[in-house]
Amino acid sequence: AITEVAGAIALGLVSGVPAAVITGRSSGEGPIESEALAVVFLTAGAALWLDLSYLIAGMPAGAVIVNTARHHKRAFHEIEHIEWPFLILFFVLAGASLDWTALIAAGWIGVGYVVLRALGRIVGGWAGAVVAGAPVRERNWYGPALMPQAGVAVGMALVASEVFPDWAATIMALTIATTVIFELAGPPATLWSVRKVEGR
Repeated sequence: AITEVAGAIALGLVSGVPAAVITGRSSGEGPIESEALAVVFLTAGAALWLDLSYLIAGMPAGAVIVNTARHHKRAFHEIEHIEWPFLILFFVLAGASLDWTALIAAGWIGVGYVVLRALGRIVGGWAGAVVAGAPVRERNWYGPALMPQAGVAVGMALVASEVFPDWAATIMALTIATTVIFELAGPPATLWSVRKVEGR
């Protein structure tokens, strides 16, 4: 597992550096759709070929591009115009794998996950704000602002289901059910936190 994660991060860094330099040169407004798709497919294909996590590999690649490319302000803005069909397909397929019996059987595990994740966000957000030297009046609101849970969690659950097929039904049931909970409660918590920080 350590080798897979470390390898995926290394791959993301390796693919992100040339992408940061090359993308956005043909357009004055930033990377175009074909460039964005090329980076995604090349990174994912290399990860599959090397038997690494394609989900993890994509995150450092994007982080490198955003933080090192100085010739465009926003990476892959154009991809927002084509992302919604893929998101819908992604969540439909994820929802189709939901086993209600597994969710009922999980019971208190799901409750524990919701409680512990919320506590982790609150404590972690506060601790991160302290380490980063954020203003004192803002520190208590970073955690609630991090409550939403969506694509990355479901994607990681799909990967975990492939690695642990015996637990696949339980993993997907818990992740999808808690994603619904946090996507309903998370955005209002984020909005509330932002308004508190702004003094409204």
